Amino acid sequence: MFRFVSLVLLALIPLAAAQQPTTTSPAVRPVLRALPLANEVPTPAPASPAVLVKPALTINPVIPIPAVSLPSPLEVKPTGDDAIRLQIFLDDARFGPGIIDGKPGRFTELAVQSWNEVNGHPLTDWIAVNTAARKKVQNPLAVALVPDCVVAWVDASLPTKVSHQARRKRMSYRGVAEFMAERYHCDVEFLALINPNLKIHSLKPRDSLVVPNVSPFTIESLTGLGYKSDEVMSLRHAVVDTKVNQVRIFEGAPPARIVAEPGSLSSNTIVPNRGLIASFPITPGENRFIKFGTWEVRNSVELPHWRYDQKLLDTGKRSADSEALHIPPGPNSPVGIFWCGLSRPGIGMHGTPNPETIGRARSHGCIRMANWDAVRLPTLIRPGTTVEIR
Repeated sequence: MFRFVSLVLLALIPLAAAQQPTTTSPAVRPVLRALPLANEVPTPAPASPAVLVKPALTINPVIPIPAVSLPSPLEVKPTGDDAIRLQIFLDDARFGPGIIDGKPGRFTELAVQSWNEVNGHPLTDWIAVNTAARKKVQNPLAVALVPDCVVAWVDASLPTKVSHQARRKRMSYRGVAEFMAERYHCDVEFLALINPNLKIHSLKPRDSLVVPNVSPFTIESLTGLGYKSDEVMSLRHAVVDTKVNQVRIFEGAPPARIVAEPGSLSSNTIVPNRGLIASFPITPGENRFIKFGTWEVRNSVELPHWRYDQKLLDTGKRSADSEALHIPPGPNSPVGIFWCGLSRPGIGMHGTPNPETIGRARSHGCIRMANWDAVRLPTLIRPGTTVEIR
């Protein structure tokens, strides 16, 4: 009898040991906000200026999320997880920080100033915005799947010559990594950084990867819709500041307390400027092509076709239609996935195939934005909106 009990106890020991937590397994964070899966239909952008609705979706928890970094001081520009958290917070609040990369630069600083201005804090205050970001974005990284729709939006054979592109039906992404990076408002380099054990250039549908926990840009929800005037949005005022490379959008009624470039207010300002509702990084045109002045939004359309006119790009003068090429729509179109044309012919606010160049490279005359920012324009401004280029 004793021998039988001993054998039973010995058999139970490995089982008990297997149930004990191991200290060598990778740390996995809880994920509070779900991200898109392939078989989900995203919620389309609303036709009102309300905050975009996030899809209620699920995640694949198979792969671990990197361990949480130590918190940085609240009173300074954050680092590590806090830097990613702040960029996500500002992006969701419609104060674009540029590419989410965990390295807050000039665009993040401008976004912080805009947020402080709206909320009545000194423009250079980091405490309030860092505190709000930690409260709102508890998990800066999450796990997502590559959606099935990626096969319709990726074409590794997309040519680089404009004459060849004109023969295609779509200006697609050139790789799945590029698709996923733009979906989560970052670049391929950052995806590789937060997925060190993943072959980032070999992704395929339903692969799991870590991404910034930001509201995703769901390109598959775009249909080529054109937007008409709106009794609220058409009265708004957009200021394109070519000195700091930022567009700021203000309410029309009631009017904003001040419509000016960021930093023009006193650093001790404590009165909230609620008229400011959004700001985004931009790249203006070349100095010789910038059309300073006050214009009006004339048209607003998703997935625009682009008329490639070399003479217009070189001289600012339009050539005959027979001499131009017509480039199909898509994320790698020179005008990205959205066009907002102004009353000045040939000038508009639009997306870009190269979000990493926003604020650095100059365009030929238009106002370029990251596609994930440009797609928000019809929820903020419409035909009739005043656009001032300074």
